[in-house]
Amino acid sequence: MQPTLRAVLLFALGLPLSLLPALVEARLWTVWLAFVAVAGGAVAADAMLGLPRRRLRVRPKAPGTLYIGDVDPLKVELSAEGWSRPVELELLCDVDEKITPVPATAATVASTVTVELPLRPLRRGTAHVHAVWARWSGPLGLVRRTVRTPVDAAIAVTPDVRAVRAAALRMFGSKEYLVGLKQEHYVGDGSEFESLLEYRPGLDHRAIDWKASARHRKLLVREYRAERNHQIVLAFDTGHLMGEPMGGVPKLDHAINAGLLLAYYGLRAGDRVGLFAFDEAVRLLVQPQGGVHWIHTLQQRSAELEYHSGETNYTLGLAQLSARLERRSLVVVLTDFVDTVTAGLMVENIERLARKHLVMFVSLRDPWLAALADAEPRSSVALQRAVVAAELLRERERVVGRLRRMGVHCVDVQPDRLSTSLLNRYLDIQRRELL
Repeated sequence: MQPTLRAVLLFALGLPLSLLPALVEARLWTVWLAFVAVAGGAVAADAMLGLPRRRLRVRPKAPGTLYIGDVDPLKVELSAEGWSRPVELELLCDVDEKITPVPATAATVASTVTVELPLRPLRRGTAHVHAVWARWSGPLGLVRRTVRTPVDAAIAVTPDVRAVRAAALRMFGSKEYLVGLKQEHYVGDGSEFESLLEYRPGLDHRAIDWKASARHRKLLVREYRAERNHQIVLAFDTGHLMGEPMGGVPKLDHAINAGLLLAYYGLRAGDRVGLFAFDEAVRLLVQPQGGVHWIHTLQQRSAELEYHSGETNYTLGLAQLSARLERRSLVVVLTDFVDTVTAGLMVENIERLARKHLVMFVSLRDPWLAALADAEPRSSVALQRAVVAAELLRERERVVGRLRRMGVHCVDVQPDRLSTSLLNRYLDIQRRELL
């Protein structure tokens, strides 16, 4: 129990003012004594009329998992046993550095009430919620009580697979997204031989199999189906550039969320998906496998990826990846760069990888940098910033353009468009049978 700011101001202002009559007439010192008695009595009454600490019950329930880029609630059940008057409370939550500081939340307790405190994770790993604090004042606002309820919860912070699943289910109703999944509906759309069919008017005459027609003495055409069982490898750069936050979420986590969405679509379409992570060393290699159930393994393994402060070694990472892939694959390299100088080795090694595999290069364009370049310069400093930002963007375009000329499929967009752009490029590759 402690005095509130209102009580401190009451005594700080009231005591000097109550002494003023005694300065005029010594016999009026009783005014000061009366003020002390009244103010002290008000504080005592406020302490007695307020909700006692022993009657407040605080029952926190932490979520089992937190997802990067999303908010989940810490539910706190409040009740005042044997207390009939409503009480205004303020709740605070102690969290570690992996969770955004939780703002104070107001609640009114009249009976049993549940309050949700928003938990927004900043980085993957294990986040800790230490305790919940409840504080309230008496009816006069002069005395405040505080109760600390330990939580001591260790919560796993993982990629947001819920958003991946929701986005996938929304879009899987379209015929375009199901090419290769339901073979009987797409005969003739692919490049893999399916069967021979007697020619009928309207069929493509270029598909006539003349040798088979000669043997059977009737015109036969080849039927094709969309090819399945492609191999996709998501190669994540876990170096220091990917650990920088963008929109409150590290670049690596933007990349993981988008990569999991692509993996989910690929698995549903019959493809095989694997993981690879590297920076100054190879951190993870998960060989491609198929089946929708495989997405759970991919989620768990991608959640293990750590943020590293070292410089990315593209020569070591991409060379090891190429050596471990036994068949032609779609390699999705999710990385980032700053300028043409730092991108030199990256481009050289991606070019080497593209000679054997189909490569998709994915990077995140910083919206803050674009805003600096487009902003109206109102000072010499702002002008200098705009010039530097515009030059960095031009260098970025030069690097991406060079990769495109090598035959690399490039996705260089802002974070809010990453998942959609990556998925659209994958579907375009699948539709054109580039693998």
